[in-house]
Amino acid sequence: MHAITIPEPGGPEALVWAEVPDPVPGDGEVLVEVMSSAVNRADVLQRQGFYNPPPGASPYPGLECAGRVAALGPGVTGWSVGDEVCGLLAGGGYAEKVAVPSGQLLPVPEGVDLTTAAALPEVTATVWSNVFMVAHLRPGETLLVHGGSSGIGTMAIQLAKAVGARVAVTAGGPGKLARCAELGADILIDYREQDFVEEIHKATDGAGADVILDIVGAKYLDRNVRALAVNGRLAIIGLQGGVKGELNLGALLNKRAAVTATSLRGRPLAEKAAIVAAVREHVWPLIAGGVVRPVVDRTVPMADAAQAHRVLESSTHIGKVLLLAPAAV
Repeated sequence: MHAITIPEPGGPEALVWAEVPDPVPGDGEVLVEVMSSAVNRADVLQRQGFYNPPPGASPYPGLECAGRVAALGPGVTGWSVGDEVCGLLAGGGYAEKVAVPSGQLLPVPEGVDLTTAAALPEVTATVWSNVFMVAHLRPGETLLVHGGSSGIGTMAIQLAKAVGARVAVTAGGPGKLARCAELGADILIDYREQDFVEEIHKATDGAGADVILDIVGAKYLDRNVRALAVNGRLAIIGLQGGVKGELNLGALLNKRAAVTATSLRGRPLAEKAAIVAAVREHVWPLIAGGVVRPVVDRTVPMADAAQAHRVLESSTHIGKVLLLAPAAV
């Protein structure tokens, strides 16, 4: 088969479409013929040499895919050759085939075409696990989403609105904020022009956000704590703004607030399977019902993954950037 390889870390040009050995599904794994994958920030970090795959994972980038079941490994039940699926991966999505633990597979939801389904596994698993399973967002509460126009952000807006929460977003510029509003965002904050702490307090009569979903990290840590409501929960899922910040524990104590930080890629298989099962139970019906939908900015041939990485790094996209495998073109 062919896959995107990274012979040496570097810029987008470091991504090389090359012939590699076919994967063989192990115990409990399913071999998927890939139709599409999606680009995530973690893929960019891996290309740069900063985020290696966990032990035993495919060396090729790609944390999600959609395609058809091509073969079943030993001990797999519940799936059949030919099933149309999408899956959460520890790596290997930028390839014509990938072996996936069966517990990390999902059926393509009703109303979504096969290639578009690659836009779903990573964002739905990340948002559901952090906003609902960890931070316990409840109806009537306010969620602040940093990077509202990103793949994660566009899904977080929709899921929060679906459960009856109020949603605030930060994004760069009126165009991106307008798209967030179309998806249901109630409070629109241009981080280039406005202070999100002031704006969230204005919009909530001084109360603050009950839950904050943060992709920035250290740069926003102090302001995020100030923006939290009493009993607020800050969920950190990204480090685009650095890894080390100063935390005012007094402010945290006064608010009886909590800070959590999670990643998805390196979790044990059982934890990933539990998250995927929760997504299938709670999110898939919303997608089938048209309440929630994947947001795709554009599609790019998989062999031209460098172009897709340039788009992601330019931050001009809204939603997900998909890679189409040769079988889908």
